Amino acid sequence: MNKVILMGRLTRDPETRYSQSNEPVAITRYTLAVNRPFKREGEPDADFINIVSLGKRGEFAEKYFRKGQMVAVVGRLQIRSWDDDQGKRHWITEVVAEEQHFAESKASFEAHRTSTGPLDTPQNNSTPFSEEPEGFYPIDDNFDDEDLPF
Repeated sequence: MNKVILMGRLTRDPETRYSQSNEPVAITRYTLAVNRPFKREGEPDADFINIVSLGKRGEFAEKYFRKGQMVAVVGRLQIRSWDDDQGKRHWITEVVAEEQHFAESKASFEAHRTSTGPLDTPQNNSTPFSEEPEGFYPIDDNFDDEDLPF
């Protein structure tokens, strides 16, 4: 069985390209910063996982996902290799998304974005996102439709 479940923040806006086939297919790539459950001195606090989303999923990610947003991805691990022009072999490990979900409300994302600033600023390099609890946030009975991310 090859199944990967991740939750983290996007390190940049998704980038989409289209295949060169008769019916072009969206190929969207983005990276998730996923917190490690433990911290060791001198080691990163997060892993940066490459995600590939194809077709309608890719178009959805391009349209709705933004840098700093918390998302959950379910997919499969894929390892590819290719040879460059000099004959050197390169390897990449990535997750091919089968499901993509918003993992925080739009209001929570906006509050996080304004409180932490860009992920690539020097003060945020060691911890790519704040130490808020991870996971889905419960919706109380008084929620407003504007809190929904779509």
